[in-house]
Amino acid sequence: MAFTFFFRDAQTLRLAIEHLHPYIQSRSRITIWSAGCAMGQEPYTFAIILREIIGPYLFRNVRIYATDLDQYGNYGKIINEGRYPLKDLERIPEDILARYFTPAADDPSQRIISEEIKGSVEFQQHDLLSFEPIRSGVHLIICKNVLLHFSAEERMKVWMMFYNTLEEGGFMLHEHTQKLPDELNGMFEQIVMNAQIFRKIRR
Repeated sequence: MAFTFFFRDAQTLRLAIEHLHPYIQSRSRITIWSAGCAMGQEPYTFAIILREIIGPYLFRNVRIYATDLDQYGNYGKIINEGRYPLKDLERIPEDILARYFTPAADDPSQRIISEEIKGSVEFQQHDLLSFEPIRSGVHLIICKNVLLHFSAEERMKVWMMFYNTLEEGGFMLHEHTQKLPDELNGMFEQIVMNAQIFRKIRR
């Protein structure tokens, strides 16, 4: 979905990372799926905050798979270039902006994200309604602003797919208005009361 911006719900993303950090700190490969990534604002925001919290050494093990239906074939190019107009970056704290973005040589109104952050994100075209995962063994799934457009039956199938995609004890993050149905109570537990952050329960 196209509506998003840099550092949207940054507090919730930070909260998810604080719970994720102990789970991933001893892993040599950390896999995150940002489903419905649009032009990359959310996966790049998550990557920046994650890098700030876990530091450069553990961050080298991170791979964020950013996926979207991308009907017009624009998102992949934008994400791969990591180039955004300065007006789209206004919500980013100044110190973070200076640390992770540089002015484009050909246009001072554009900023290019650092190679460290860009290198952690990989775009793939993917339709959630295929109900097929991009891979297995994922440690965190971020899916916001997408499921509200699906029917109740479609959402349930996507959640089941997410459950099977996550590693045991893996995490799932949703839009704050997107509640899980009671049918999933034995599959996911909400780990905080003020955000839709869930952990996969062993069945």
